[in-house]
Amino acid sequence: MYGFSRFYKYPLPLLLLILWLLAVFLLSDRPAHSQHTTTSNKEKYQSSLLTKRIMPSTLTENVRKTVLENGLTVLTKEVHTAPVVTVQVWYKVGSRNEEPGVNGIAHQLEHMMFKGTKNRPIQFGRLFSALGSDSNAFTSYDQTAYYGTVERNKLKALLVLEADRMQNSQIEPEQLASEKRVVISELQGYENSPEYRLNRAVMQAVFPNHAYGLPVGGTKADVEKFEVEQVEKYYRNFYSPDNAVLVIAGDFQTANTLEIVKEVFGKLGRGQGGRGQGAGGREQGAGIISSSSPSSPIILREPGAGRLLQVVYPLPDANQPDVPALDVMDYILTEGRNSRLYQALVESGLASELTASVTSLRESGWYEVLVTAGSKQDLKKIDSVLSSAIANVAEKGVTSEEVERAKTQLAADVILSNRDITSQAMRLGTDETTVGDYRYTDRYLAAVRLVKPTDVVAAINKYLTKGARTVGFFEPTQKRITGVGDKPDSAQTTENFSPGAPVLPSEVGKYLPPVDLAPDALLAVENIAQVLPQEFKFTNGLRLLLLPDNSTPTVTLSGYIQAGTEFDPENKAGLAAFVAENLLNGTKSKDVLTIAKVLAERGASLDFQTYREGVHIEGDSLAEDLPILVEILADVVKHSTFPVKELELYRQQTLTELQQELDEPSEVARRIFVQSIYPKKHPLHTFPTEETLQQIQRQDVIDFKAKHYRPDTTVLALVGDFDLDKVRSLIKNKFGNWEVSGQAPTLKYPPVPMLEKIVSVNPVLPDKAQAVTYMGYTAINRYDPRFHAALVLNQILGGDTLSSRLGAEVRDRQGLSYGIYSSFQAGKNAGTFLIEMQTSPEDSTKAIASTRQILQQIHQQGVTALEVETAKRTLISNYNVSLANPEELTDRILMNEVYGLDKVELHSLTQKIQKVTLDQVNQTARELLHPDRIVVVTAGPSVLAEKSIR
Repeated sequence: MYGFSRFYKYPLPLLLLILWLLAVFLLSDRPAHSQHTTTSNKEKYQSSLLTKRIMPSTLTENVRKTVLENGLTVLTKEVHTAPVVTVQVWYKVGSRNEEPGVNGIAHQLEHMMFKGTKNRPIQFGRLFSALGSDSNAFTSYDQTAYYGTVERNKLKALLVLEADRMQNSQIEPEQLASEKRVVISELQGYENSPEYRLNRAVMQAVFPNHAYGLPVGGTKADVEKFEVEQVEKYYRNFYSPDNAVLVIAGDFQTANTLEIVKEVFGKLGRGQGGRGQGAGGREQGAGIISSSSPSSPIILREPGAGRLLQVVYPLPDANQPDVPALDVMDYILTEGRNSRLYQALVESGLASELTASVTSLRESGWYEVLVTAGSKQDLKKIDSVLSSAIANVAEKGVTSEEVERAKTQLAADVILSNRDITSQAMRLGTDETTVGDYRYTDRYLAAVRLVKPTDVVAAINKYLTKGARTVGFFEPTQKRITGVGDKPDSAQTTENFSPGAPVLPSEVGKYLPPVDLAPDALLAVENIAQVLPQEFKFTNGLRLLLLPDNSTPTVTLSGYIQAGTEFDPENKAGLAAFVAENLLNGTKSKDVLTIAKVLAERGASLDFQTYREGVHIEGDSLAEDLPILVEILADVVKHSTFPVKELELYRQQTLTELQQELDEPSEVARRIFVQSIYPKKHPLHTFPTEETLQQIQRQDVIDFKAKHYRPDTTVLALVGDFDLDKVRSLIKNKFGNWEVSGQAPTLKYPPVPMLEKIVSVNPVLPDKAQAVTYMGYTAINRYDPRFHAALVLNQILGGDTLSSRLGAEVRDRQGLSYGIYSSFQAGKNAGTFLIEMQTSPEDSTKAIASTRQILQQIHQQGVTALEVETAKRTLISNYNVSLANPEELTDRILMNEVYGLDKVELHSLTQKIQKVTLDQVNQTARELLHPDRIVVVTAGPSVLAEKSIR
């Protein structure tokens, strides 16, 4: 639910909106992540044209800044592409304002801000859910932000709620105690990650005397000591209009909205002063904070999987003139297959993965490089090659071509990341609270356009010196689980639970602000999804869906090929991913670096992700570059050659990634959960192991590709700024000669009977801080007549981590889990009911028991009419809001076609949800909730194995 953010590539937190409706592909294993999504840039003249033509209209051209008498800064931006609005409140306080002993108090307060106010003593998550608001919050170094996106007629309601909790929040002892447990559970989840632990150690060494060296989320030791008085004082000091920025973006009229803002927020008083700066607090814009650089590496020898190298260089604050050159430098060094460090480390086989980021904040910054070592590779050697590669760039310089590509990619990234209104508002809020100027990104892009090769070299020589860097090594001390088989080394037991008292429905309506029911607002909401895509089918069977949208000069491409992991042979599990992840590694006419360069020069991206039921294609480009994107896509799906060198490199990367995954409680729990539900020989049972990955040969890859990559099992959907007839002709020209041979392969999924008892499995991962539990069983597929009732039922049960029955009881009242969700993952051929939660190891037993009690309550007693109506409103509102995001809209169009649904499903889905009745939901609960016939898998520390589930 909550979290803290970090800044990557340029100062913008990356907002990932979670789709509520259903998992696109059944228990997808997570996609087999591409090791090298190809993204990059254009030539110099294109870069200048690009930013001049597009940036003013997409960033700050329509922004108006108003400061109320009480000091509240208001930024408004009208965006009339869809009838939705986003409301965001940014407070100029974050972990930067902390010091040892109170580390994490900003994050703790963020959690408490959902607990209710004097006027509304109710969990605010339930109010946001009732409005259908896609709401959340995060804490970062320089700010804490709260945001929600809704249909436009609910704008005032969101403003009223945010104003209420700005000055009336209540911090009660019992609620603080509960939420401290939640925060500690969250921190334990981070502690499970070796990357997090290494980063924490390195950052403390880089900034020993400044709060930037402290973990943003805090430490367990400090969180445990927080008292009500401390948190209240922090709230009074920092949460006030004169220390806040209100950002509103979307479909509204500025003049009318500002009057509402003055009415709602204008009556709030200024802060009490005495804010201070916390540890290391300084005036803004003071350059580089004095840091410590140990002469020898920091070495963590702890349980884990895989060796890690982290290098951090201190950098200046965001307002300093070297920042644009540093970002260009980062792209040249680490972005894409052609980048300098990727070539030196990953292509050579020394590393399996390389990531890097420039962080530019209010008082300082840093450049961070993280390398995952290849199998049996030495960290000292990797560090030496890394240093030599950087020194070589400093000595020999960079080319004009590299610089212009990097500059174009920066501009393209800004455009492509600002197509939805939530992200546009996020950028404004980040800029205003980090550097005090919402126009910062405009200035930044103008400065990027002026960067020259000599500027990049000067930045490297100035900041990336050997004496300035701090190095950290993570050396695993023991090998964890190397595989998860059918019979894991853990006890399976049958338990008997007794249901508890049901949770009373919340009086949400009593505290919900009124919603605008004006006829024009209602009409806008009803018409939000009425535009339908045009559908075409070519003679070879390929299906194409096109929806022109000229709101931004971009195109989103989403595709599907029926070539998922369900077709993996049991002894060669991982083969489907081998094919998809190597499509971009060479064709009959282009080698891997040429493909990467062609896309890079245009700022385009193309990626293939393998799921259970299919391969998902994701592509983005500027509108003028769509022909290039389509040409590359057609070339790789028709003519990929799978060079031996690239296949072996991918194999080693995948083996390293597998080791890391089997060190994660969530991955271990998920694998055992799926294999406990679906028996051997079932298409969903198989998972890659080291043995199966080693058995895959090049001919296997070629044969799988020839058999399963076919036009008649392929669907493409495009949304964006294009001419419909031209794009249809383009697709026909590039894909029309893709030939079909024989019938498409099919699978018959065997029926899987329900369990007759509770099966409990507790795989042990030593020294992990947090436990992860998966609970569930087989359920409905997408075509089940109960599907829409199941959506409503799930929303009530666990569709939201705060407003649902599970969230309200297990997470909010008892504080047993940082996050708990349920879902009916309804695929084409099978379905799974799943509950996932993260807990402290000592809380897992109680959380599981409480979860089963709630399942029993709803199974036996049903839900209420009020809950059904609230859930329906929430689902419908969330769906309408999601259609304003081009990526979500494109995916929904695609998957409706994949599932064989009529194209009108795009807007008739909400009507079907609206028709769901209380009786249907309760009947579905009786038929689909089985608390006594469920698989419960909890992966985590060994303490779990010593407990029985009660």
